[in-house]
Amino acid sequence: MDARQLEYFLAIVDHGGFSRAAAALHVAQPSLSQAMANLEADLGVALFHRVGRGVVLSEAGQELLEPSRRVLRDLAAVRDTAAALAGLHGGTVEVATMPSPGIEPLTTLIHRFAALHPSVTVSTHAAFTPDEVISLVRSGACELGLLGSATPVHPNALDVLHVEDQPFVVVAAPGGTIEDDVTVRPEDLAGQKLIASRTGSLMRQIVDDITAGGTGTEIVTIVDHRTSILPLVLTGVGVAVLPSSWTRLARRCGAVVAPIEPTAHLHVAMVSLPAHLTPGARAFLSLTRSLAERRAPGA
Repeated sequence: MDARQLEYFLAIVDHGGFSRAAAALHVAQPSLSQAMANLEADLGVALFHRVGRGVVLSEAGQELLEPSRRVLRDLAAVRDTAAALAGLHGGTVEVATMPSPGIEPLTTLIHRFAALHPSVTVSTHAAFTPDEVISLVRSGACELGLLGSATPVHPNALDVLHVEDQPFVVVAAPGGTIEDDVTVRPEDLAGQKLIASRTGSLMRQIVDDITAGGTGTEIVTIVDHRTSILPLVLTGVGVAVLPSSWTRLARRCGAVVAPIEPTAHLHVAMVSLPAHLTPGARAFLSLTRSLAERRAPGA
């Protein structure tokens, strides 16, 4: 068994089959199939069940998935550590992120990290719930995870760094009744059409509380992708309640942003598996810690 075989194994899983994995790896499919046959022979178990032209993971394959990711991550850490002896050069930091923290603080973090370590690539992976972020980090698919939650998270076996608390704001098209930087209360949204995310998010909970207040507000559209919200606001479809991470981008696009009181807060945190961090990930985590200290109340 060698690292190349494990890389091929994970590629088949991640790309959903041998042919797609071979294309992504730029290897001939027969070579990939032979490597998997050799790996299964070495391990004495079948990693995949062949179903028609496709494959599904066997029970043994499922059990070996996470350890395989850890092994490759540790090998990458060895290579990066060797390179780090002469400074942080090259490599990739894998970060899982939810949409709103992916706007901010991730933008600031990547901007500063790129200035400090221009030869290191930051690769982000989309996740839409805290559980998805935690799963990506726990499995070894990502070294770091940036999430936002209604309450602080305490996942087992992961380190948690609290980054900041983001209050929610109202984002609207210019020229309406909502004025930029003027605090609004739920009753001030009477008659407004609201753009909402699906049930289950803190954003949706706030919107539901507003519409339940008898102010005549109504949800006009529900979106899965948060990136759709700002364009919908700017075209006048409705107003949205978003974490304050969207403030700078919204204003640059011409929207008005108003604080809302009372409001909830999105708890933004970075999670990690400290024993499996490459030097690049450790540097990114250290930068995040410095940002968190600067943004802490009273700092």
